[in-house]
Amino acid sequence: MATEAIYPHRDPMLKKRDDFEDMLEERRNSSDLRYALRCYTPVLYKGLAPCKASMLKSMVLQSDQLHHVIGQVSRETGRAADDVQEEASAILEEMAHCLQLSTVRFFAFTLSKVFKTLFRSICVNEEGIQRLQQAIQEHPVVLLPSHRSYMDFLLMSYILYTYDIALPVIAAGMDFMGMKFVGEMLRMSGAFFIRRSFGGDKLYWSVFSEYVKTMLKNGFAPVEFFLEGTRSRTSKSLTPKLGLLNIVMDPYLKGEVYDINVVPVSISYERILEEALYAREMLGVPKPKESTSGLFKARKVLSEDYGSIHVYFGQPVSVRSLAQGRVNRCQFNLVPRHIPRRPSEEIQSFVNDSAYRLVRAQEENMVLKPWVLLASLLLQNHHQDQTAGQKRGMVLEELTAQAVWLRDMFREYGAFLHWPDHVPPSEVVSSSLSLHRGLVRVCEGRVQLAVEQGGQVKPGEPHSTVTPEEELLSQAVIVLSCASYRNQGLHVFLRPALLASAINAASSNLKQEVFNSFSFLRNMFSNEFILCPGATVQDFEEACYLLVKTGALQVTQQELLVTERGQRTVAFLTSMLDPFLQGYQVVCRFLCEEATENLTEKQFVPAVRKFIIKHLLAGRLRYTEVLSSDLQKNSLAALLRLGAVQKIKAAEQGTLKVNKVMVNSLEDTLGGRLPTQKAVGARL
Repeated sequence: MATEAIYPHRDPMLKKRDDFEDMLEERRNSSDLRYALRCYTPVLYKGLAPCKASMLKSMVLQSDQLHHVIGQVSRETGRAADDVQEEASAILEEMAHCLQLSTVRFFAFTLSKVFKTLFRSICVNEEGIQRLQQAIQEHPVVLLPSHRSYMDFLLMSYILYTYDIALPVIAAGMDFMGMKFVGEMLRMSGAFFIRRSFGGDKLYWSVFSEYVKTMLKNGFAPVEFFLEGTRSRTSKSLTPKLGLLNIVMDPYLKGEVYDINVVPVSISYERILEEALYAREMLGVPKPKESTSGLFKARKVLSEDYGSIHVYFGQPVSVRSLAQGRVNRCQFNLVPRHIPRRPSEEIQSFVNDSAYRLVRAQEENMVLKPWVLLASLLLQNHHQDQTAGQKRGMVLEELTAQAVWLRDMFREYGAFLHWPDHVPPSEVVSSSLSLHRGLVRVCEGRVQLAVEQGGQVKPGEPHSTVTPEEELLSQAVIVLSCASYRNQGLHVFLRPALLASAINAASSNLKQEVFNSFSFLRNMFSNEFILCPGATVQDFEEACYLLVKTGALQVTQQELLVTERGQRTVAFLTSMLDPFLQGYQVVCRFLCEEATENLTEKQFVPAVRKFIIKHLLAGRLRYTEVLSSDLQKNSLAALLRLGAVQKIKAAEQGTLKVNKVMVNSLEDTLGGRLPTQKAVGARL
């Protein structure tokens, strides 16, 4: 069933993807109550009977591994073993799910009503569902959905209930526990709750890992979690978190199960419910606390149109085949299985590589909508208008023509693009602009981002109540919201865009010079994008291949030459990365000019935001996107990784020590100042 290779294709066009069906079509034509109350008989692993919550808890508490840790904690703290056992039992009570079919049926009925109101369609690849049904019967299954919305885990359970597949047991954050009634209802529909961080709490980690492994080893239900750890506010894939992936691979590595099937799932929203909320979060507005009252206040979203959703269940990936030739499992025979130990470097490397490959598999099967193309074009035009001091926008016919050009390029690069070919391009563009009318303004045949809306004042208020800073932040909400849609397609262009930027920055057309520049940029941005560790040469070759294939580049034995036809392509690709380059540059400039010796990690984002606002208002920066806290945090993470900034453990929080010479050199290199680049390359 499972495939051995996740991303083996040199030519993305060779990949065949499944067709979709709209699962809401039947819901619109039949009774929701009958649907919710229908006979639900999912197939389980090896025909096992479903396990009751009380039995699962008992198995966890009686496990050898937990008993061993309880003994350890008892000896280390001087507490009685019975007290530690009681604490473990309390942790498990707080954590564990308690599946109730009646609650599942309530959600099935309610979500049918909500989804039919919010979305035009929910399209699922039926072949993927059939592969999943087969995989569940053969081996324990782990579901890894992408995470772009609160809606994701509800949507996953709704789909599996609809197709009569065993409901997953889902890792959820403790935030939802604060929601009266709703938290418990989520627990009764399969959610188990874990703390956001539990650092050195050995007992908590042991209860948590044993709970997950007990479910998995016995195949009671698919285990579901988000490999990225949290929702992506930017619609880019986030660097994968390895904790849970380590846990779910452990039973295979220790020989407790023959194999585990891991299923990457790609969820693509045409319009994200939280788009403005995410943008405000990235500008420093605190995230609203999850609450039941907040849920009811959010009912106004039901009057909006959020387009369609595409959910693609990828090929089940065999952990056994992933580990073949990578991991020697004999090492686990040297220590009793119930004694926990830190993963070896070999295991850590294997799990890390697997995580990146699985996130790339999610990216590959993301379905991109026309608005992704339009957002990319409108953002680039907006930046050009800002530079020229104009607010002209784009002529609608020109936008349509450019969108068709970009559509064809997306397809040549192997993008999974949902563009209805039977509909005239002008209608496709108009429909997309209408769906996202909160972000764009169409006036007298011209289209531009609706940034003026940010500067509007409420009726009756004097204009002076809106400060330049407030107006800038209001406009930034529109720009960052638009950028989140452009980001959905960045994985398609990332490697060619890195190459285009490298060609612009390199001192000559020599292949080695361009490769050195490409390597530097790829290394710098490896916290920003999903770039598999150790795959620099493969990424460079893929980028060359795609640009040659589309006629934008000629490659000789020694040189890379941009063709006349390729000038437009290279300019577009370079512009895609420019906001990120400027974002990293301005962070470097801040650290060189204004970072004090007492600057802490916690103070970094508010301080750099203040610095950026000052420079944007003075017209010294081109891209409003550099206000994104996500970009600022990623740039700091890159500088920490490269050793240009160090974190000194202070009494309360990490103080940042800046190597200003190295940071200044990196800023110069990002700006394409080549004499510095050679020195930086040597240092790195």
